[in-house]
Amino acid sequence: MDARRCSWAALPLRLAFGFGMVYHGYPKLFSAEQHTQFVGMLGGMGIPLPELSAWALGALEFFGGLLIMIGALVAILSALFVVEMLVALFLVHLPYGFANMNPVGTMEGAPVFGMPGYEVNVLYIAGFLALLLTGAGRYSVDALVRRPARGEWDAARPPRRTEFPQRAPSWRKRSGKPTESS
Repeated sequence: MDARRCSWAALPLRLAFGFGMVYHGYPKLFSAEQHTQFVGMLGGMGIPLPELSAWALGALEFFGGLLIMIGALVAILSALFVVEMLVALFLVHLPYGFANMNPVGTMEGAPVFGMPGYEVNVLYIAGFLALLLTGAGRYSVDALVRRPARGEWDAARPPRRTEFPQRAPSWRKRSGKPTESS
């Protein structure tokens, strides 16, 4: 696979999964009613220090999601999000099966859904594991921090190998321009 295309691969993952975390973390931090409900849910599950845990999880999701989107601290945050999703999978969603949407009946002709299963947790785990294993990608804050000093790019990049070094690239042949081997 072309290295230039691979350098873009992490970007859609970071944007989608980071936005998802921001979306779920926002009400835990900035809505008093939803924060209180979340504290009650954590307390009901036996999570220690539910008030502190609610603030910590809300901050992780909101601010961690923003950092994931810009590509900063991606490995650390991805590992934390994998752990969070595993805990949510086993403590909350596992009893409701795999499917994200569980219809339990109808009311006035509209479907009524029960608690979601663990399908979305599995998708988040897969996405964050992909980011953990492959990194934030070239277009990220992490890559900017690791970037070699000016002039060191050529030394850091392995030489390009082709099967036929004397042969012109296919794009040059189609353009009608003379090649070095002609």
